[in-house]
Amino acid sequence: MEMANLAYEATKAGPAARRRLRLVVAAATIGTALEWFDLVVYGFFAVVIAKLFFPSTHELTSLLVALGTFGGSYLMRPLGALVLGSYSDRHGRKKGLTLSIALMALGTLMIAATPTYASIGIAAPMIVVAGRLIQGISAGGEFGASTSFLVEHSPQARRGFYASFQMAAQGGTALLASLFGTLLTRFLTPEQLSGWGWRIPFIFGLLIIPIAWFIRRHVDETPVFTHDRHAGNPVKETFSDNKIRLLLAIGIYVLVTASSYVIVLYMPTFAIKQLDLDPSVAFAGTLLMGAVQMLACPLAGALADRCGRKRVLLVAALGVGIVVVPVFAWLIEKPASSTFVVACGLLGLAISAYQGPMPAVLSELFPSRVRTTGLALTHNLAVATFGGFAPLIITWAVSASHSRLVPAAYVATAACISIICLLVCLRKFGDHQPTELTDLVSE
Repeated sequence: MEMANLAYEATKAGPAARRRLRLVVAAATIGTALEWFDLVVYGFFAVVIAKLFFPSTHELTSLLVALGTFGGSYLMRPLGALVLGSYSDRHGRKKGLTLSIALMALGTLMIAATPTYASIGIAAPMIVVAGRLIQGISAGGEFGASTSFLVEHSPQARRGFYASFQMAAQGGTALLASLFGTLLTRFLTPEQLSGWGWRIPFIFGLLIIPIAWFIRRHVDETPVFTHDRHAGNPVKETFSDNKIRLLLAIGIYVLVTASSYVIVLYMPTFAIKQLDLDPSVAFAGTLLMGAVQMLACPLAGALADRCGRKRVLLVAALGVGIVVVPVFAWLIEKPASSTFVVACGLLGLAISAYQGPMPAVLSELFPSRVRTTGLALTHNLAVATFGGFAPLIITWAVSASHSRLVPAAYVATAACISIICLLVCLRKFGDHQPTELTDLVSE
């Protein structure tokens, strides 16, 4: 049965189908939310983690090592994309989602429960690094499987809206992580925060994982995977038959990666280290950005369903590229609490307009036979090159160049790359994909 017919019947089936779609959204986004929650928390508490697990006589060196560990896990993401993405294309999106959440639980537990360097010496940073690497493998397969799962269950006419909850979940997670950061830094002393307070968000993430496991165990496999032919070797087919689509997808996704990891994750460190703002202010600004992303992404996805997904992406990319440098310049010139919060709100709105339609656009680029592998490789190759090491690169570049506009220049460069790839994609494939995703043929 064709995917469009299945989706059409689902939307006309009444309240039961709508409840099923809500469960599908929850199952697809909860893993992404947990992945992003751990990433945001690690970025927020990088300064504390650096002192506890990577002690050094030079504070900048300690922070760089901690951020390097943050980025090091991204080297494992392409491996996770290859292994878990291929597994999901061959054995089902549902099985891939279940495996990725189990690996995420293991990695999070290792970070949350590890004693500090002062207690067990060199074993402490080794365990933390191992936990981050396992999280990297898990995250490597999570985006591809969860996005495929969500899109393949969604009605074609509203695919942009439903798929946008994948990105909105990141905003909600950033909101929650920022709330943790704000409350912990405001109500705990520095000694309490270093002693045990920083572990609280990681423990919270562990408590959510059984719920995620339960939800994912009780949803159906996608109709597309059930009825379509499966690739015998998804990795080989992706690189041999869909390499143009893969390259364009990575280029389009670069701006999502750069904006997320620079504007969202690096912003608290930038505010504290470069603007000398109070940590609670830094977290509050990011909290606002998460709230904006959570609300604006579905609106952008719905707009893309009406106006053309790639065209909406192109306008949004131009907007990000135009506003990011002036906003950062204004923030540097007037580094007040109110300025920072307003800047976070503006930047959050700009990046949400680009992120909202993204999952649907990427999904429609790849045929169902290799969709999870293609999405996983797109996400993780872009993240590994432009995201994971962005905080480390920017921290070093700001220190070396003495220019605090480095983060803005980084995001603006990413916007230029994505704009070029979007223009090529519009010319090559147009703005409207076939009604059935399975009609897409390999390049």
